[in-house]
Amino acid sequence: MKTCLECSVKIVGREDKKFCSDSCRNAYNNKINKDSTNFMRNINNKLRKNYRILAELNVDGKSKASRDKLLNKGFDFEFFTNILQTKTGNTYYFLYDQGYRSLDNDYFMLVKKEI
Repeated sequence: MKTCLECSVKIVGREDKKFCSDSCRNAYNNKINKDSTNFMRNINNKLRKNYRILAELNVDGKSKASRDKLLNKGFDFEFFTNILQTKTGNTYYFLYDQGYRSLDNDYFMLVKKEI
């Protein structure tokens, strides 16, 4: 006899069923996937915010924005997911598929990686 992984109620139905209901399945998965610490949650929130800002300003896949414009929207330059160094020596900072690199006069080129 199998029991629900969330509430331990007896499961009726298919042999490979793990949960008694959709709500138990959702509750179980939400517990498993939640950020385990405030530190981790805060970093993920900053990454999400930076990503939204870049996506909002870079609708066409390639554009320019000033440092002030990014900062006024709440962009935090300390948080990114990866760095790409090109053969020409340019350094791009990425948040998943949205990226930026520094230009002259406090401007940034915003780019989107094709996935």
